[in-house]
Amino acid sequence: MIVARALCQDRPEDLDLAFSRLGLPRAAREYLLEKMPHSQVLLTGLTRTEGRFLRGLADAPAAPGREEFPTYVPGDVERRPGTALLCGRRDQLERVRQEAAKDQELLELADALQRLLSAPERRVLRLHDKELPLGQRTLVMGVVNVTPDSFWDGGNFAEAEAAIAHGQALARAGADILDVGGESSRPGAHPVDAKEELRRVIPVVQELRRSTGLPISIDTTKSAVAGEALASGASMVNDISGLRFDPALASLAARAGAALCLMHMQGTPHTMQAAPRYQDVVEEVLAFLKDASARAQWEGVPAEHILVDPGIGFGKTAGHNLVLLRRLHDLRQLGHPILVGTSRKSFLGALTGGKPPAERLWATLGSVAAVAALGAADVVRVHDAGEVRDALAAADAIRQANEAGDAFGTLAKA
Repeated sequence: MIVARALCQDRPEDLDLAFSRLGLPRAAREYLLEKMPHSQVLLTGLTRTEGRFLRGLADAPAAPGREEFPTYVPGDVERRPGTALLCGRRDQLERVRQEAAKDQELLELADALQRLLSAPERRVLRLHDKELPLGQRTLVMGVVNVTPDSFWDGGNFAEAEAAIAHGQALARAGADILDVGGESSRPGAHPVDAKEELRRVIPVVQELRRSTGLPISIDTTKSAVAGEALASGASMVNDISGLRFDPALASLAARAGAALCLMHMQGTPHTMQAAPRYQDVVEEVLAFLKDASARAQWEGVPAEHILVDPGIGFGKTAGHNLVLLRRLHDLRQLGHPILVGTSRKSFLGALTGGKPPAERLWATLGSVAAVAALGAADVVRVHDAGEVRDALAAADAIRQANEAGDAFGTLAKA
């Protein structure tokens, strides 16, 4: 599989601010934004056919038109075969895509560049009767664990009454979505049968939907549990297995018109932290989620109903987690909203000198603020909704800031 990743890319928001300072009219700014952004694109998974094609573009005679293509840097043929770096403007990369699309043997390369260059629509997240705007601010998903063995709350909300009260408190604190789960997915956790999972979650789903009016997500890998939860008021399925454990979840979500979050996990909760290893963690997570999304759509789930989650802490070392957060925007090319969960996880404890979950709030706030400031996540899944909403208010405002002074006129706000 060919993967194209923009390692470094001009931000359209920053270019637009510069155009405002130049006093350019809107039409000129929109035209320039189609041409000017520069990218350094890492390509992996290339065959010799694609390599020859790219080298041919780069080695073309120095004649008018050569500058129409990006700079080409091949990888080491012995140590890193099938890799290359393209450096250039958006319109130059688009010309490579167009040339590749003319040859049947190069369609995979053309498709990879198309995914990279396409601007995903992130206007709203539809959850039955609710529409949550995307891109304006980072949304908050509050965690409601109805389990006796969760890593953070340790069973404080294992009974329905306590879990409902906790969910209502999260709603008052500013959560946009509530994620109800009846089976722990902490490292080393063992499975729970569907009957017990249903006993735990259904009363909570029903009452939280009634009392808060918020969209409810059911955190499960079982279609039997998801079906009952959707019938009880949930409007989203959060599948940590990415359809690996129960592929029927996709057709179930499609029939119910529910949203479906697909997460990457290496192994199972019981085995996932037993020496996880990757050749390229971002590439492998991206490929997995692309495949899971394609399977969900094949079963009838509309693309606009799918979210993706890189699975922070699920079969990853601390280093893997940090790289995935740093490169989270690479998942944008899948065209789906991105959900990420860092809340109080062990890698944050490692970064702060071995602090236990109860003392990881400040590190959690740092992690969610970082991804929000980058504009890399649409939804963050957290245990502390109120504190996180405050951190996101600042981070989102910094990302969107454009009131740069009178010399920018009103164009910066247009």
